[in-house]
Amino acid sequence: MTRTALTGEEVLAAAAQLVREHGPAALTMRRLAAELGTAVTSIYWHVGNRESLLDALVERTVREMGQIRPAGRTPHARVVSVARALYAALRERPQLIAMVHERGLTERMFLPAQQALVHELHAAGLRGRPAAEAVRAVQFQVVGFVLVERARERSPAQHPSEGELWDSPTAEHDPALARALAAPADPERLFTVALEALVASLLPA
Repeated sequence: MTRTALTGEEVLAAAAQLVREHGPAALTMRRLAAELGTAVTSIYWHVGNRESLLDALVERTVREMGQIRPAGRTPHARVVSVARALYAALRERPQLIAMVHERGLTERMFLPAQQALVHELHAAGLRGRPAAEAVRAVQFQVVGFVLVERARERSPAQHPSEGELWDSPTAEHDPALARALAAPADPERLFTVALEALVASLLPA
């Protein structure tokens, strides 16, 4: 049964989900109409052609990335919260973020998170160049972790693997360290450890 009532936001939400799950190439007007249970003409009515739909998705993604808000009682906790929220947002929508980047809107997308960091760094007493460097250090930390994770996900199986390479002699006869390095990495834990250390080093004592 074809739907009669449909909003532009519903179309964009369904299109964003398709891109998240299958990539931009999977986003066709026919497939989107089928997902929504409506006619293709209804999709065109709400969002125009496919290029207009992609542009609208990019703008929607930029808006979503601008909704990051700090949380916590101390500047340290609030800076960490912004970084963690940015990390989660980037990991949740890699295909959509790639579309933003391809359209040259990456800097605009990151601006709200950068402004939130500036506010918290000012509250901590950091200003001028040190504050600017802190903003970029946190941003690069987040983006770097996401890129490394994506690269590891796409890499071919490794021979030998980490588990095969790390033994007690390799780890300078530290069996506990050898076991830890032989085990699969926990990206979220590593991100938290690195982020906490970075923020502690950047903020005034």
